[in-house]
Amino acid sequence: MRILTLLAILSSMLLSAAIFGFFYAWICSTMWGLDAADPRIAIQAMQAMNASVRNMIFAPAFFGTPVALLLTAALLLAQSYRKSAAYFAIGGAIYLCFGLTLTITINVPMNVTLGALTVPTDMIAAEEIWQTYSPKWQFWNIARTVASGISFLTVTIGLLHLPLLHRPQES
Repeated sequence: MRILTLLAILSSMLLSAAIFGFFYAWICSTMWGLDAADPRIAIQAMQAMNASVRNMIFAPAFFGTPVALLLTAALLLAQSYRKSAAYFAIGGAIYLCFGLTLTITINVPMNVTLGALTVPTDMIAAEEIWQTYSPKWQFWNIARTVASGISFLTVTIGLLHLPLLHRPQES
């Protein structure tokens, strides 16, 4: 049981850090770069990125994070590590509600709408599309990034409350 719990903890840490980093990278580089580009290119690039993100490398971090966090919480609770279990469960709930669900209900529909568009050749029309899409998409991306960061922090706090990290030092 301890080995399974350790693997669950490590998976939880890795997945929650990965999804936080993924969303964070969109804030500080990807979207700013697209905003600085020709809007026709930005639309095409965003369409391509949205199509490419649905893959088996991204899926474990996006869908697996809440599963790993809640499984870890259950394993910790079964071993009477209540405080740590609570932090992992809170992290799982936060990501599930404000990371995964927010993405599925807001960002993905925006991406689908953008993906269905034919990129206009007219610069003004493309600028209008991009200015309608980008600020709103970025607002919700910041929300899911903050939630994912908080989720990762709760996991870290849960790890710090595990008794095995507080053993007396040998003399």
